[in-house]
Amino acid sequence: MDGRVQLPVIKYLQEYFKAEYVDSITEAGPVAVLAEQTNNILLESVLSRLKISVERHNSVGIAIVAHHDCAGNPAPKEKQLKQLTGAVRLIREEYGTPEVVGLWVNEKWQVQLIP
Repeated sequence: MDGRVQLPVIKYLQEYFKAEYVDSITEAGPVAVLAEQTNNILLESVLSRLKISVERHNSVGIAIVAHHDCAGNPAPKEKQLKQLTGAVRLIREEYGTPEVVGLWVNEKWQVQLIP
C-alpha cells in the first residue's frame, strides 16, 4: 500500500507484462499475509480481490511485491524474500495461469525481479 512503491511497480509491470493497465491489490505487508496465512480475514480479502482481477479483468500476470522499509512488515530483507517466495508459491498453486512473479523494491525504489 506504500505510495513510494506504486509508480515504480506499475511502470515495471506495464513493460514486463506488456499491459496497458495494472490492477493494484494493496495490503500492508502482503507477503506476510500470503506466506504466513495467520490472518484469514486479510488472506481471504486479498484472494477475493485477486480473483476479480484475474477472472473479471482478464489479468495477464500477477506480481507479489515486497519492499525496503515496509511499515506493515518491518522484517529484514532476507525474511521478506523468504515470505515473498512462499507468497508466490501460494498464488501459483491457486492460479496455474496467468504468470506469477515476485518483485523486490529496493531502497532506491528500483524494482527487481526475484527468481
